[in-house]
Amino acid sequence: MEYSITLPAFQKTMTLRELLENEWLVPRKVRHFLRVRRNVWRNHQPIKFHEYVYANDLITLRIEETDYNYQKVNSGAKENVNILYEDEHLIVLNKPAGVKTHPNQPTETKTLLNDLTAYLSEQGTQPYVVHRLDMETSGVILFAKNPLVLPILGRLLEKKKIHRAYQATVWGKLSANRTIDKKIGRDRHDRRKRIVDPKGGKPAKTQVKVYQTHKNTSEVYCTLTTGRTHQIRVHLASIGHPVVGDPLYQNKKASRLYLHAYEMELFHPFTQEQLKITAQPGIW
Repeated sequence: MEYSITLPAFQKTMTLRELLENEWLVPRKVRHFLRVRRNVWRNHQPIKFHEYVYANDLITLRIEETDYNYQKVNSGAKENVNILYEDEHLIVLNKPAGVKTHPNQPTETKTLLNDLTAYLSEQGTQPYVVHRLDMETSGVILFAKNPLVLPILGRLLEKKKIHRAYQATVWGKLSANRTIDKKIGRDRHDRRKRIVDPKGGKPAKTQVKVYQTHKNTSEVYCTLTTGRTHQIRVHLASIGHPVVGDPLYQNKKASRLYLHAYEMELFHPFTQEQLKITAQPGIW
């Protein structure tokens, strides 16, 4: 598999090693294979890691398929794919509520990943999961279109360089904006659930901004500093304002979980273009 990337006009002069390691965040294992196999070219000429790259250079990398383990996924229905953004490296979809991000069993065919597999098969490529949304949550979700960009996007998530914002409707009146900074761990009594666990949990921080209040509910925006499973749902429930329609963390029935990933913002890992992608109309 070969991938060609034209460096942007504002690219700083640096060595190929610095570009791959510091700018593109290519993992060490992949960098090693690229170097020993001499699988990188600059403007169609072989280039070594200590040599320099410049603005507008065409960088070509060859990745061996055997370097990556891809779990085969059944094709679903391509017409279900709602595309918000797409280029040769990544694709962003608007996920509907009630659909799983990916299959848990190899025979499943009705998840978002199955549908995206059907769509991308026409391009001769396949999707890779970067992150997930809960089945009940709708909105912006990012997938990689090749194994080169997959670990790079994963590193961007780890370094908190991919910013996500959510809409939620919660029970009760929230009087002011707040930051919820409570550790989250597994519920030992219910494997589906997470709980606030001050001792054994992992750090989690959610910023909550009140948009509008009503008689019995509040509309809020939530942004994540961390990305724990069920983080927004657990944090809001912990302060007495669970998300409306949450089947795990409150008892009142509603038509759906009123949680929507409405916006994602990141710099493209190769072009450094700022991408701000919004999934409208959301839940309000």
